[in-house]
Amino acid sequence: MPELDTDLRSIQEVRNLAVAARNAQREFFRFSQEQVDRVCAAMAEAAYNESARLAQMAVDETTYGVPAHKVVKNQFSSKFLWDSLKDVKTVGVIRRDEAKKIVEIGWPVGVLAGFTPSTNPTSTAMFKVLIAVKARNAMIISPHPSAIQCTSETVRVMAEAGERVGMPEGLVSSLTTVTMPALNELMKHWAVSMLIATGGEAVVRAAHSSGKPAIGVGPGNVPVYVDRSADIVQAADLVVKSKSFDWSTICASEQSIVADAPIAAQLQAEMEKRGAYFMDDAQVAAMSKILHQPNGLPNPKAVGKSPQALAQMAGITVPANARVLVGKLKGVGPDYPLSREKLTSVLGWYVADGWEKGCERCIELLKFGGDGHTLSIHCRDENVILQFGLEKPAFRIVVNTMATLGAVGYTTNLDPSMTLATGGIGGGVFSENIHVKHVLNIKRIAYGVREWNPETTSNVSASNVKEPALRNEGSNVNDAQIEEIVRRVLAELKR
Repeated sequence: MPELDTDLRSIQEVRNLAVAARNAQREFFRFSQEQVDRVCAAMAEAAYNESARLAQMAVDETTYGVPAHKVVKNQFSSKFLWDSLKDVKTVGVIRRDEAKKIVEIGWPVGVLAGFTPSTNPTSTAMFKVLIAVKARNAMIISPHPSAIQCTSETVRVMAEAGERVGMPEGLVSSLTTVTMPALNELMKHWAVSMLIATGGEAVVRAAHSSGKPAIGVGPGNVPVYVDRSADIVQAADLVVKSKSFDWSTICASEQSIVADAPIAAQLQAEMEKRGAYFMDDAQVAAMSKILHQPNGLPNPKAVGKSPQALAQMAGITVPANARVLVGKLKGVGPDYPLSREKLTSVLGWYVADGWEKGCERCIELLKFGGDGHTLSIHCRDENVILQFGLEKPAFRIVVNTMATLGAVGYTTNLDPSMTLATGGIGGGVFSENIHVKHVLNIKRIAYGVREWNPETTSNVSASNVKEPALRNEGSNVNDAQIEEIVRRVLAELKR
């Protein structure tokens, strides 16, 4: 019998894994909180212990990033994440509200399909497996096609560790043959209950269009505003460290600096001391040609690369000690490619005189491919910080820290996560860092606390309900004024 072609084999693999996951999840449903936590602890420990090997595999396979930095991400997504999960109740009664007389009971969603990116292939897989299993779900990981080996090895390590302490076989698995037909089959298979898509726009859009409940996250064109009140030395140090971390493969990394005019020269000087190289106009033009594809998406060949590797691609020369390349820009949009999201070691640079103009520039950048994601601010004026929080279309405002590690919850107290939701303005359902609560259903037992007495209810019938008037009798508002009000409302809605 002839061997099946790749597409057919990949589809069959999905079907086999999905049915096995459904059967395993039904068995796992009966596990106690103690048993669930034992499984998760074993998987977290195994992933943590293999962090270095899996990090090196990721770099070798994808060519993205820095092995030592990927170790940090793996440790964050295993031990650090588990520390945030271990005391969370997910089985049985998880909360009682005696005042409201409501009892809450944890309930799994079912079988989850997790799509992982090439930029953070091992750490994202660890993260999704742990939050899924903690809520008694099954998880099938679908690796990025350029990161199949390192991702599937990560899942194998975790699955074997969980099974050694009693986890049902098949509860955690990974595709090993990835094709478009397989992805479509996984997204629509009857046994799959929810999708969690982290990665490029195409997979997120497909997840949202699948007909299944989906958690998808969009791109992050993250601006960082440095105010005149900031600790400039600290800001320069943190921005360079953050942007050069794993060569900017985390979507929350800074993409453009907006420097307040009075401190712009000092900020540039301090950044240069720490390895930031400010390109001239010709170098900016050369770099602008290699970072993106014609459709505006990042060029895979330029993602997660050192300044020296990028310089070689662009045909320019940069110092051997450069950690970040910076391009001074005059505007935002398609005519300024460096104002886009750049998942590599290049920053845009703007100067704005005053926080109000800095605010406007940051909004421009967010709307150009980063709506709802993240904004970073370095500032010691609490009023300015609050105004940025109130005004910006971003659901993570990280203050005086590395955007890269602050947004994911490593240097802040945000929920630790490798999937950063962007809310409705970014095309998502949630606006938080995705965590176990987003993959946990909750049943509620609600006791009666008040009675309804029909005799005390007002007697309302159609006969005594009047049509609402456009305006009250005796009002001084005329038709021309009403038309003016309507015109203003419509104009505001178009903004």
